Amino acid sequence: MKQKLFYTILIASFAFSAIAHYSGMSSTLQFALCCIAVIFAAGFMGKATESVAHYAGQRLGGFLNATFGNAAELIIAIFLVKDGLHDMVKASITGSIIGNMLLVLGLSVLIGGLKFKVQNFNVKLAGYNASMMLLAVVALFIPALFAKSFTTKETNTLSLIVAVILVIAYALWLLFSMVTHKDELRDEAGDEEEHEIAWSKGKSILYLLLATVMVAFISEWLVGTLEEFTHKFGLTELFVGAFLIAIIGNAAEHSAAVFLAMKNKIGAAVEIAIGSSLQIALFVAPVLVIISFFMGQTMDIVFTTYELAAIAVSAVIAKSISQDGSTNWYEGVLLLVVYIILGIAFFLV
Repeated sequence: MKQKLFYTILIASFAFSAIAHYSGMSSTLQFALCCIAVIFAAGFMGKATESVAHYAGQRLGGFLNATFGNAAELIIAIFLVKDGLHDMVKASITGSIIGNMLLVLGLSVLIGGLKFKVQNFNVKLAGYNASMMLLAVVALFIPALFAKSFTTKETNTLSLIVAVILVIAYALWLLFSMVTHKDELRDEAGDEEEHEIAWSKGKSILYLLLATVMVAFISEWLVGTLEEFTHKFGLTELFVGAFLIAIIGNAAEHSAAVFLAMKNKIGAAVEIAIGSSLQIALFVAPVLVIISFFMGQTMDIVFTTYELAAIAVSAVIAKSISQDGSTNWYEGVLLLVVYIILGIAFFLV
């Protein structure tokens, strides 16, 4: 009965948000309806992710969730790049990275920690994640460091070369973690909490794809209402890109990670949060640079000092908390405190 009610509200909220968008209703009403719709679509994605993880393992399930969640963001970013809105794109990339490492991981660790005193996941995987985060920070820092000494052409060339290298590095990481060393990085924590899954493997994958499509549409509609919202409240492009768009665009991943943490599957939650940040920094951002090159207006990979500082701070605190392979609710509080401080700073810039 509860499931039928959930699916009824899911379909109805998606339909109403679509009607509001395509009929040209007020932005405020569109924003409200899309917020409701994205909450239920996120819940649907969380359930689908859990079901896929049951068949494929927590790591692969978390990776698929992060990938599908970032696919929507990549599509939106491509249109922004096409329109030449490079600063907004880089701000949203920054927001996605810090949002996943601080907000998503923080909420997952906090809420999961309130139910389970200590939650454990693969400590070796935590170490590799920390190293990959460090690589992401270095890769984004180097172009910004040398940009002032280069011409625009040289900066674009460096950005393109770095982008190609990062894509190759990320592909090799997937080969390492999913193929050659998958047993070493397998996460068995939370297996004792397994219960019967209602969906078959095929249906689970189909529903995850369907949930991703729904979230992609709702996210795009929601982002479309932000311009009037930002003008109304006098918000800056940096704050909107780094926080509002990032939070909205990753709403599904936020919910899925929290739902999994509440079921003592912190390994999958960490894979969604940290894995998504790494995917944004090492794959999505470089791919956008490469795509922009073929569009004829190369987007450099030079981030502002504010953005680099936020990414570096997020990586340091996330590494510190996750490197021992165990979490508790207070560590979640620490992550959220850093996110709130950064949010206030970006709002006041």
